[in-house]
Amino acid sequence: GFLGEMLSTGFNVVGFNWMSSPAATELESIVMDWLGKMLKLPKSFLFSGSGGGALQGTTCEAILCTLTAARDRVLCEIGRGEIGRLVVYGSDQTHCALQKAAQIAGIDPANFRAVKTARSDNFGMSAAALRAAVEEDTARGLVPLFVCATVGTTSSTAVDPLGPLCEVAREHGMWVHVDAAYAGSACICPEFRHFIDGVEEADSFSLNAHKWFFTTLDCCCLWVKDPGSLVKALSTNPEYLRNKATESRQVVDYKDWQIALSRRFRALKLWLVLRSYGVSNLRNFLRTHVKMAKTFEGLLAMDKRFEVVVPRTFAMVCFRLLPAGGGGGGDDEEGLDAVNELNRKLLESINASGRIYMTHSVVGGVYMIRFAVGASLTEDRHVNLAWKVVQDHADALLLGPSCNGVHAS
Repeated sequence: GFLGEMLSTGFNVVGFNWMSSPAATELESIVMDWLGKMLKLPKSFLFSGSGGGALQGTTCEAILCTLTAARDRVLCEIGRGEIGRLVVYGSDQTHCALQKAAQIAGIDPANFRAVKTARSDNFGMSAAALRAAVEEDTARGLVPLFVCATVGTTSSTAVDPLGPLCEVAREHGMWVHVDAAYAGSACICPEFRHFIDGVEEADSFSLNAHKWFFTTLDCCCLWVKDPGSLVKALSTNPEYLRNKATESRQVVDYKDWQIALSRRFRALKLWLVLRSYGVSNLRNFLRTHVKMAKTFEGLLAMDKRFEVVVPRTFAMVCFRLLPAGGGGGGDDEEGLDAVNELNRKLLESINASGRIYMTHSVVGGVYMIRFAVGASLTEDRHVNLAWKVVQDHADALLLGPSCNGVHAS
């Protein structure tokens, strides 16, 4: 990935259309079909079928492009002046990129819906909750436009049920985008592929190869079933870009699949990663990370002072420290606040040590610490070191002068 980045920078290819660099365009089409086949995406998403893929910079760009395509498709039917009726749906766990894309695309901020999730669904968006929100909007004369389903949410790697959500969307003619920015890479492994079951009913799908696939930033892989929708919404054709290849309609001009005109030769680094490691090595790499996360989860389970807040799905463990004497602080707000503050202090002290670094999030009002395995050089010894650091800092907090009680080892 690093070598590919150096080469693409050195070549300085500006591949905005096929004519400016046929090699860059053709290689991108090839690697997108390769990766799509590794994921077992339906042929309707591949160039070898009726769809196709493009390398965007980030998920923010991928969502904005697909949302713009969805917007124009509907406005062509109901009239440009009806944009104020369009509604966009995500969950309260969906990445903020969706809301930002909606703002840029001209969706009324009052028409952005963050469907509430619950711990009972592991914070995945339920089809029943989406249907209720959509039906309420249609009863008010609004037009459901776009729903973003997530496979591996940012906060807790929750997985939205694609099949049931697509069914709701199909009933109302909505565009479905699947954001698998983090967890999509893992789905090249047969044992994780089921997490994207139902993707055949979606309109677009994206993952970030720069997150968990050996590839350097930036490299977001976007597949669409109907490339024509993207082209109609995003293309311009000034005289100075006219050429016989484009007019033949036999080539791909990637400028019409993205926001900007110019683009980098991202395909080179992804091609190098795929060719250098191969499918088997990439799968083993991902499985090793998941195994190390399982190891950390097992260490947590053996220490009753800690609680795994949400089930571990991939290579991230979300946990918290319980107060001395055990218990989650009760259901009352004051007790929860106290436990949240305890974990806030724990994370601050761990990160201040400079030995490991972890992040936090809050789901369902619960502050949790997130242990993520994802670096290419991480080994079991690093996981064991991290656990020792967590234990040492937990000891210091629970046995400090401000706390009463003694923990059980």
